Amino acid sequence: MGLLLTLRPPFLLLALVTVALAAALTPPEQLAGSGWLLVLLGAVAAHGAVNVLNEYADFRSGLDLHTRRTPFSGGSGYLPAHPQSAPAALWLGLSLLLLTVLIGLWLSWKTGPGLLPIGLAGILLVACYTPWITRNRWLSLIAPGTGFGLLMLLGSQRVLAGEYTAGGLAAGLVLWALINNLLLLNQFPDRDADRRVGRDNLVLRYGTELARCVYAANWLLALATLLLSVSCGWLPVASLLATPAFLLGLHSLWHSRATGNLLSALRSNVLQSLLVPALMAAGLWWLG
Repeated sequence: MGLLLTLRPPFLLLALVTVALAAALTPPEQLAGSGWLLVLLGAVAAHGAVNVLNEYADFRSGLDLHTRRTPFSGGSGYLPAHPQSAPAALWLGLSLLLLTVLIGLWLSWKTGPGLLPIGLAGILLVACYTPWITRNRWLSLIAPGTGFGLLMLLGSQRVLAGEYTAGGLAAGLVLWALINNLLLLNQFPDRDADRRVGRDNLVLRYGTELARCVYAANWLLALATLLLSVSCGWLPVASLLATPAFLLGLHSLWHSRATGNLLSALRSNVLQSLLVPALMAAGLWWLG
């Protein structure tokens, strides 16, 4: 069904690896009866809701008509090609948001009220992302990482392990920086279209060179957090299996310059965002 393209299915892998990392941080004896499948469904539903509602809003605003679409940014292109499907896309996005709320309420009832603040923040982030957050340069910078690295990962850990841990917070900060970079770089090809519809972000406001400096700072923060967390014992040494994937970020930084290959930079950036949490999880499962 073509409407499902508005979910941007390849990008839902980010929710999968985020939950996988939370599961890898959970002792095996606790994971078996933790309801991890429901956690995974809630994470994918939340991510799908953001994607679909963003596609709908970008279609309604006219942004999709001006976007320089790439395989890694600019939306799926389904609604501009099938405008009659816009109402169905809205219902799909709202239905996924409702499903996320119901799963969150169920998990909160099962595990206690400690999950509610994170759940509420997550729902607000999903609902407010395109209409308001993308119109504030600072919120649009930190919202993606906050959604995945802090809310989704820590919320998943709270359900699976029954508590928040220093290791979970450290892993969340690594993801926070990398996922912020994922959306930051995706704004490079979209800047002219974003300006037309009133969006505000660092690329529009300060240019690509300053945005590249922010990208470098986030990359360094992610790597330093991982290394420091291992040296302090917050994360097992096995999580260092992810360190080679950070080379992809350097590749992205190099090719995001004016004379670089932006498509190659976007590809490496996406791969880094997926491989770092995936390899951390793999290291914790196989070597930890």
